Amino acid sequence: MRRVASVLACSLAMASAAAFATETRQSQAVLAWSQLPVLPDPIGFAGPFAGVAGDALIVAGGANFPGGRPWDGHRKIWHDRIFALNEPDTEWEQVGKLPRPLAYGVSLTAMDGVVCLGGGDKDRHYADVFMLKWADGRTLNAEHGTMNGRRAESTSTHPSLVIVHSSLPSMPKPAAFFCGALLDQTVYVAGGQEQPDSPTTLKTFWALDLSKKDDQLKWQQLEPWPGRPRMLAAAAVQDGSFFLFSGVDLVAGENGQPKREYLKDAYRFAPGRGWKRIADLPRPAAAAPTPAVALGQSHILLLGGDSGEFAFRLNELKDNHPGFAPGILAYHTITDTWTKMGEMLKELGDDPANDPNAGVWPPVTTVAAWWRGRIVVPTGEIRPGVRTPRVLWAEPTLTTLGFGRLNYAVIVFYVATLVAMGVYFSRREKSTDDYFRGGRRVPWWAAGLSIFGTQLSAITFMAIPAMAYRTDWVYFLGNMMIVAAAPVVVWLYLPFYRRLDVTSAYEYLEKRFNLATRLLGSAAFILFQLGRMGVILYLPALALTAVTGINIYYAIIAMGLLATLYTVLGGIEAVIWTDVLQVVVLLGGALLSLFMIVGGVEGGLGAVISMGAAEGKFHAANLDWNIATTALWVVIVGRFLEQFVSYTSDQTVVQRYLTTADEKQAARSIWTNAVLAIPAAIIFFGLGTALWAFYRTHPHLLNPAGRTDDIFPWFIIQQLPAGVAGLVIAGLFAAAMSSLDSSMNSMATAITTDFYRRLKRTVSDRECLNFARVLTVLLGAAGTGFALYMAVLQSTSMWDQYTKIIGLFGGGLAGLFAAGVLTRRANGAGIIVGFAASAVVLYVVKASGAVHFFLYAGIGIATCVAAGWLASWLLPGAVKSIDGLTIYSVGKEQS
Repeated sequence: MRRVASVLACSLAMASAAAFATETRQSQAVLAWSQLPVLPDPIGFAGPFAGVAGDALIVAGGANFPGGRPWDGHRKIWHDRIFALNEPDTEWEQVGKLPRPLAYGVSLTAMDGVVCLGGGDKDRHYADVFMLKWADGRTLNAEHGTMNGRRAESTSTHPSLVIVHSSLPSMPKPAAFFCGALLDQTVYVAGGQEQPDSPTTLKTFWALDLSKKDDQLKWQQLEPWPGRPRMLAAAAVQDGSFFLFSGVDLVAGENGQPKREYLKDAYRFAPGRGWKRIADLPRPAAAAPTPAVALGQSHILLLGGDSGEFAFRLNELKDNHPGFAPGILAYHTITDTWTKMGEMLKELGDDPANDPNAGVWPPVTTVAAWWRGRIVVPTGEIRPGVRTPRVLWAEPTLTTLGFGRLNYAVIVFYVATLVAMGVYFSRREKSTDDYFRGGRRVPWWAAGLSIFGTQLSAITFMAIPAMAYRTDWVYFLGNMMIVAAAPVVVWLYLPFYRRLDVTSAYEYLEKRFNLATRLLGSAAFILFQLGRMGVILYLPALALTAVTGINIYYAIIAMGLLATLYTVLGGIEAVIWTDVLQVVVLLGGALLSLFMIVGGVEGGLGAVISMGAAEGKFHAANLDWNIATTALWVVIVGRFLEQFVSYTSDQTVVQRYLTTADEKQAARSIWTNAVLAIPAAIIFFGLGTALWAFYRTHPHLLNPAGRTDDIFPWFIIQQLPAGVAGLVIAGLFAAAMSSLDSSMNSMATAITTDFYRRLKRTVSDRECLNFARVLTVLLGAAGTGFALYMAVLQSTSMWDQYTKIIGLFGGGLAGLFAAGVLTRRANGAGIIVGFAASAVVLYVVKASGAVHFFLYAGIGIATCVAAGWLASWLLPGAVKSIDGLTIYSVGKEQS
């Protein structure tokens, strides 16, 4: 066995080295620009409507000067043609016409098509709102039809597909040169100009909820932003908010005519919370393509725009106008900072003055829309009075950072160490007591560190800093609740697990209730852990792939194989002692990172604290009574009761109580975990705030296309020295594997003890040990396979649905133990009814959305106990002795 283990260890170390050996080259986060086919118009249009309908790119309307330059006396002409592009490598087709010639409105891509709002022509501006969409021509009457209950008119005789426009409620006022964006299914529009000759701009903010039924569709007039009125502003939606940027205001000029004043201010509107002024732009970006581009989870890109630098020299410059600003401004919603992120295409050609369309220029007064995973900027104004038929297409390029051979070497050394520990402990696993309980020879402090490592997964390692980075410290007190719950666990629950000499926590349920309750509790635990193994492998691997370019499949396989190998070899002892090493690496890496982050902020710790305090980043309590929010009482009560799900009914934790020599040492292990939670929470929440301060002062170092949850790994790879980064990433692996190994061993324990040995009475201890080892391999393969499947799907939606179902039983599982320990009345039949009732109640509570999820565990526990107690009156079970099984008659620990 040892020889096989050694061969496997060497093989795995070599496989891990191969998995991480490919160097990844550092690349810069930019937009990779290209072009789509030009529009079938030699001039192009300013102010078109554009978006995506039926997977086709639509460009409609707009205005231009077909006869020549405006300063030569040529008139502006408005258009009504609708063009569509079905595939990037095909040609544009004219597929219909707008209700009238229109330009300078707002167009937004919605689920059903392109919503077109307002706009105007040479005589007036309009309040009309309509939607352009693809429809099967065979389903429409030749003259009229209906779309979703709304009147729809065909505007084309295309043989298979037609563009139809359906009317929506008109805006409260006519408007053009305004901006808008779609947040969820609500249209928001802001500002503009009411009529072509209006001497002032609008300060209006309206909303239309498209999710409502036709007879309920109605515009809402909302409180406007606190700044000046404006037109030609840019709007965007990101992070659940609507943003308003830049624009121009009209003021009285020296000759009494309206004069443009360029603005740099910006505002954020959060539904339900109102407006907030945010950081000013580095320069004006009037008439930038809008809606502005939301990239990643927290960046907004303003593409070019008119800075106003040459706004008052048009008569002097004419055809020598240099065009509009090509620079792309990136706003970060979390740190409230701006930085420049590359430029738009600008190639002036051989004769830019007389033949501007021979080159490529950054356009304004046009739309930015997503199509086929890229950003489309069609046509637009490239100089005052000059349009372009070109259609720009930009692909966001994900940023990856080279990891380096030294970092890989550190991880491979770490891998080899863990495997060696598994081989070492394999020599001591002679029985199931050794394999499942470590022969009760584990010291209390090691068991305590293992409990801590089991509870702190790689998801938490990334998620807590990311949460504090994005928000504040409101969840901090919730993380402290294990300190409050520890004495309850030690005094009320621990004695039963120790004194009944159980191997599986669910053995207590059979002794207290019946076999069915034991099997129910064990099955609920096993089902949850099966899915959990996949996600605790997939999400860390996803983060590493995003920032390093490591192949996600190699990362998943390496972590899965490694954890499976040392767990199957060394049993619970290997799990616990590798957890000890992993906790040291995890906390050491996090603490080292904290020092490095603080050192990267000018002014050090004092600057981090002062900046954070000024922006409310240390806010830790919401003093209200709303049960649906993170009110202080919700956080404290909810998280306190949530501890009992893990520390009283989760085999991965309870099993650690059983590995120490006696009850006193088991109690010390629980207290070790509780005390350790205090500095750990400070470190991880501090990491988040420090990361916020670091990137607030260095916004150019952020990854615009990145996920918020990747911010800590991003910093590690980007900023820490070679070798040190490898050590901290090893901590990330450590967090993943310390949860994975616990799940595998504990599930093997539960299946072997609660099902195999319990239902097959004649099986020998050696057979059980062999069965557990084979089962561990199968469980490791299943978890790894599930993670690989999630990687293929590139989505966590399966995990979300899985947890919505299985999560209904978490509170009920803890309720089984609470009812057993705290009541005499509850019996087997009644408590199973209580378990089912808790699942039903939690389903209703979750569906209502009226209660914050922190309270779900408490609701599940309370419902299970109460319903189980009442049902036990109606369903009296067989007479059963419960002496020594409740707090009213606790027995002594068996020796």
